Amino acid sequence: MDILAISIIFISLSVFLIIIGIPIAYALGFCALFGILFGSGGAPLTKLGLTPFSVFHGLNWLPLPMFILMAFIISETDIGRDIFSTANKWLSRIPGGLVVACIWAEAAMAATMGVSGTTILTVGTVAVPEMEKLGCDKKFSLGALLSGGVLGPLIPPSIPLIVYAILSQQSIGKLFIAGIIPGILLAIMLSAYTMMACLRNPALAPRPSGAIWKERLVSLRKVWPVIIVILGVLGGIYLGVVTATEAGAAGVLIILLIAFVFYRFRLANLGRAMSEAATLTGMVGLMIIATTIFSFVVGVSGLAQRLSSIIVASGLSPMMVIISISIVLLLLGCIMDGLAILMVTMPLFIPLVINLGFDPVWFGIIVTVNIEIALITPPVALNLFLVSGTFRVPATDVIRGVAPFLVVLIIFLGLLIAFPQISLWLPNMMSGR
Repeated sequence: MDILAISIIFISLSVFLIIIGIPIAYALGFCALFGILFGSGGAPLTKLGLTPFSVFHGLNWLPLPMFILMAFIISETDIGRDIFSTANKWLSRIPGGLVVACIWAEAAMAATMGVSGTTILTVGTVAVPEMEKLGCDKKFSLGALLSGGVLGPLIPPSIPLIVYAILSQQSIGKLFIAGIIPGILLAIMLSAYTMMACLRNPALAPRPSGAIWKERLVSLRKVWPVIIVILGVLGGIYLGVVTATEAGAAGVLIILLIAFVFYRFRLANLGRAMSEAATLTGMVGLMIIATTIFSFVVGVSGLAQRLSSIIVASGLSPMMVIISISIVLLLLGCIMDGLAILMVTMPLFIPLVINLGFDPVWFGIIVTVNIEIALITPPVALNLFLVSGTFRVPATDVIRGVAPFLVVLIIFLGLLIAFPQISLWLPNMMSGR
């Protein structure tokens, strides 16, 4: 049996192991190890020893622990409460204002956290009690909260985009900047649907008493921490003043100072944030090592090249290939979590997309949206069950609530595929400086 057939077997086996609950790093590492042993007689086993050093000796992964730590520090403060309060005061008079405020609060928190689950919980723990108090339809409001979580890793900084950058050897800075316009567009689309739904059925989200202009203006004082972080991180990257790594370190320093001085952030909070950040960083680091070895096996087997040849021979247009990849990613989302999809499929899809002449930065945004939709698509749907468990609502009710928002997300994904400049305009302006 040649190495191509062995690679196909072990890729299928890795998917099966992940589905039955084996940790991603172990599933991919095990399959890569035996793929090397059976496919090449063990000669390239030195790759196993060199990979951890080569991965972590490079600079591409360094922003990861910084942005993870920044997200956990923010989760230990009341920044989410302040952002939601400000958004609510400014949007309270529009149809579905409280729910729309929830979506825009998630957009603001996304610009500092980069993780969908943490973004949802940070805003949701404040917003959901307020929506219940006002009498909002619980299924509808939780559906909006859940779909708004997609903004978490789309608006930079973004943990999935950092992982994608490591796997694809692309610029983290460009990927970050590429997510800005799509993130704003998605927030607008989700808000527009919410407002239309509430115009048709005001009982979904009754309007609260509107805030006066003085209250609105005073509330703006609460959003300055987010503005400072956005300007310090994204502004620095866009202007070329700092690298993504330096921006991550600066972001941690800025948010630490703000947290200690203004949010009663103490050493106990810092200890919790550092412990959780170290755990997540270690977990993702192991997965990156396993995926790098896995990618080596796929590369040696020639599977990606063979897949490219088959697709070219099939006569499919390049855009139809992208649509097909998106469908595959969405289907995989029904049985696997987003990070697992990223780790298993990118070694195959990234060479294919580059061979077809597509921009890998644009493809990274497409992939990120796909895997975030996967997190709210049953039956796995980690974010869906996170919301269901946290707010004690049956999963079936959350599924009914998020279903119409899923349609909006699919339309949004179609726009990104059809019009690549939505993602690429800002990075192209950045590279032209």
